[in-house]
Amino acid sequence: MASKHPHRVAAAAAALLATTALAACGSAEQAAPAAAPTTAAAAPTEAAPPALGKLRGYATVRELTETADLVARGQVETAGFRVEEVLRAANGAMAKAGDRLTLTGLNGQVVDMVHMSKLEPGQTVVLYLSRDAGSGAYSTLTGDFGIFDVTGAEDEAAATSRSQAMAVSGLLAEDPAAAGKGFRTTLGQLRAVAAQVK
Repeated sequence: MASKHPHRVAAAAAALLATTALAACGSAEQAAPAAAPTTAAAAPTEAAPPALGKLRGYATVRELTETADLVARGQVETAGFRVEEVLRAANGAMAKAGDRLTLTGLNGQVVDMVHMSKLEPGQTVVLYLSRDAGSGAYSTLTGDFGIFDVTGAEDEAAATSRSQAMAVSGLLAEDPAAAGKGFRTTLGQLRAVAAQVK
């Protein structure tokens, strides 16, 4: 039999559902209204501690370059990295062709971190590096984001992101359609971006 007042039935059902939901949350009391934001200046807070590594995602080669303390092409060795060419040095980082750099992970351990590919002796790479001011050691920016495998030293040499997932999607501008697919460019284009960044 249909009710003569269908709106009352609907209201009663809604009230029953609301009561059940509040009971499931542990309280049927009304919550106090939230305070409205004020226009008064917020009290100063303590500054956040400095970052121990430059751990984040990067969308473009330009962002990598701007963040890196050192951008260098060279050979991975058993004990680190031999610099063959410096594309860019900043923030007190200094290196020249022939220098050997110590590579560590962001946690101060060896460079082969969890979720990061392994740097093997003999590989020719361009590394985007962060320098630890205390130890002078370097680590790649956010693991594989800071590694490009290269096929040679000439401008036309292919430069390919080490990882598909941890890769930029463009040189100067982000390409959302290319995200998560790895990134391929040339060594000449990496050099050009490094030359543009001050």
